[in-house]
Amino acid sequence: MARSEIDYGRMMHRAMQGLIADVLEEVAAHGLPGEHHFFITFDTREDGVEMADWLRERYPEEMTIVIQHWFDNLSVDEDGFTITLNFGNSPEPMRIPFDSLRTFVDPSVEFGLRFETQDSDEDEDDETEEFGDEAQEEDGPGDEPKGGGEVVSLDKWRK
Repeated sequence: MARSEIDYGRMMHRAMQGLIADVLEEVAAHGLPGEHHFFITFDTREDGVEMADWLRERYPEEMTIVIQHWFDNLSVDEDGFTITLNFGNSPEPMRIPFDSLRTFVDPSVEFGLRFETQDSDEDEDDETEEFGDEAQEEDGPGDEPKGGGEVVSLDKWRK
């Protein structure tokens, strides 16, 4: 059966996930270069998200992690990544599927991607906390990049 149209939104979504996978694979192999660091927001309710029960209770819908100074065991596969992050001097392993991602921001180069879903459009103004590094940055992933950075949103192409 032939499709009636090309699903560009889904194709772009997969391409952006692939870009993030490539970046994380590079970091897993060689570490973070220069001043690069990442704010990654994900939906904690998504199938395949693995995290400590106390973190899931504290962040039942959405969480933002910071990959910067201290992280360990970063591993990437076709469906997502695993990482151990430091939460108040307590190392916690996590599994984050690419389908759970909502934003990926590297403020050092003013780069950001936003993965929006129809059911999360109403939640756009919700405040998100950043965790995963003891030394937090002043700017969070919800802040607009300075100097012309752009966050790419796919919703304008979806039906």
